[in-house]
Amino acid sequence: MSTSVKSNSDYMADDIEVLEGLEHVRKRPSMYIGGVDARGLHHLVWEIVDNCVDEYLAGECDQVKVTLHKDGCSISVEDNGRGIPVDKHKKTGKSALEVILTTLYAGGKFSDKNYVRSGGLHGIGSSAVNALSEEMVATVHRGGHEWRQSYQRGRPDGPVKKIKPFRGHGTIIFFRPDDQIFRRVQFHADTIRQHLEDISYIHGGLKITFVDETKGERFELHHPEGIAAFLQKLIKDEKRKAVHEVPFKADKDEGAIRVEMVLQWTESTDEQIRSYVNGIRTRGGGTHESGFRTGLAKAVKNYMDVHGIKPKGLNINPDDIREGVIGIVSVFHNDPMFQGQTKDRLNNPEMNSLVDGIVRPSVETWLNNNPSIADAVIGRIILAARARQASRDAIKEIKRKGPGAKRSNLPGKLLDCRSTDPEVCELFIVEGQSAGGTAASGRNSATQAVLPLRGKVLNTESLELNKIIKNQEISDLVETLGTGIGPHFDPHKLRYNRIILLMDADSDGYHISTLLLTFFFRHMRDLIQLGRLYLAQPPLYKIEFGKERLYARDDSDKEEILSSIPSNRTIDVQRFKGLGEMNASQLKETTLDPDSRTLLRVDIDSAVEADQTFAQLLGKDASERYRIIMDEAAEVDDIDV
Repeated sequence: MSTSVKSNSDYMADDIEVLEGLEHVRKRPSMYIGGVDARGLHHLVWEIVDNCVDEYLAGECDQVKVTLHKDGCSISVEDNGRGIPVDKHKKTGKSALEVILTTLYAGGKFSDKNYVRSGGLHGIGSSAVNALSEEMVATVHRGGHEWRQSYQRGRPDGPVKKIKPFRGHGTIIFFRPDDQIFRRVQFHADTIRQHLEDISYIHGGLKITFVDETKGERFELHHPEGIAAFLQKLIKDEKRKAVHEVPFKADKDEGAIRVEMVLQWTESTDEQIRSYVNGIRTRGGGTHESGFRTGLAKAVKNYMDVHGIKPKGLNINPDDIREGVIGIVSVFHNDPMFQGQTKDRLNNPEMNSLVDGIVRPSVETWLNNNPSIADAVIGRIILAARARQASRDAIKEIKRKGPGAKRSNLPGKLLDCRSTDPEVCELFIVEGQSAGGTAASGRNSATQAVLPLRGKVLNTESLELNKIIKNQEISDLVETLGTGIGPHFDPHKLRYNRIILLMDADSDGYHISTLLLTFFFRHMRDLIQLGRLYLAQPPLYKIEFGKERLYARDDSDKEEILSSIPSNRTIDVQRFKGLGEMNASQLKETTLDPDSRTLLRVDIDSAVEADQTFAQLLGKDASERYRIIMDEAAEVDDIDV
């Protein structure tokens, strides 16, 4: 696909577009909500709920009710806060309610006059929801009356109306997302309930009610024990075994900033840290999470040094200390610096040292005051270090035996790398011989190996091991990895530091990736938990303007790039249908070269949810797939074939 803009000689004043009101949100929705898929759709709910939580943080609200209506594609969010102001705004001459819901960068959270700590800071959230909704109705209870204003795609139907006298206070926002914007507008009740339940743990004093009218269900979500109860729920849901019974807890309030944290060591081999800022999940981590991780490692290291715990011949590193830890760190900040409107990451530089300074002394004191817990924790850490040392020794032994012994039984179609050092090698599992050839031409043959797969991979969900190993593609994969499978599986014999799934960005590619993820989750889960499995992120678009060439991974990325290019430039946009449309140099530049590529590491956020998902999508019970297909049928037009 190519998109051309007028040449400079034809570029006139009449070509300048001035987007008024909320038109820019509708033109570039991905810039504001991250995308127009299911995640972006549900982000609308989070934005409105976050405003209710901000009222709670201000001490003005203690109840929130979220209703998913019978049609499954409209939502009402109600709180008992102060109610959005409805009086006239001096600068605009309009009601403050209308200004807030129809104007970008309008809100009461730019200073700490009304909200000391809040999640909504940019003055974008509620107005963006309005812009992307076919219909929105705002009902306000304030000043002894009920007030109301309705909107169509961000434009008010009329002025704010005084409806009737009303005793009480609060705000109700009803909205129906616009099917002209979103691929489908059907909400997932389980996604909403899970998100609201997480919030109810983070904000222990907040009572949240979720009403699912599609199923006739009602959930009262209230957890006054806070994140301590949240931690126990996560451990129970994921069937982890705790190393010590009593978890570590800390809470420090410094006025503008409050930090809460809780953690517990488990016998699991992976580490899971959940971080939040003003109640918003920061999935991308940030400076608060970094401070938590480094502070924890320093505290344990200091404890071991003070008590003279130095296991002979063993070097304990931060990964050994944090192995098996499941923790929650929740920060309340009066001026958080989020990365983007979707708030996935915290960037405040001072938070690293601040959280580090809280974690380090408090964990060290806790260990000193609880010697039995300290013994259990240190014993767990030493076991992790010994296992890691055994892994390094095994790798050295493999290297000592030389390449001949290790390569004798490798599949003939494997395009292996020249290096025999697993620490520097990586394997690309590629869809098809054609893409495999392109990847082989663009790779660094010294350290990058390519294994092309033929056709669809075997669905290993619910299959017995003896049937799985008879499949040629799976057998080739197991031989290439060198780990063995089943009772003979040994992750320390892995021949590559990274395993990278490189598939086309279409339905077939996604299907093959899912089948491979199922295989790794069911039969080589340790490789995921050790952080060895990755998904490549080949671009979907090439964007050229002048002598510049940029690549976009998806529609959201493309829109963000296009919005940053001056409108007087000639732009050419090419969409790649698959890896076969890219030449070796393009694939190298965007996907293979470690200096310029982006990899997505496969992680298990919840083993329970992952298990259920694989069983639903690929298990023997076809009724579950039928239900999902029917629920998602509206998106069939968007499948890329």
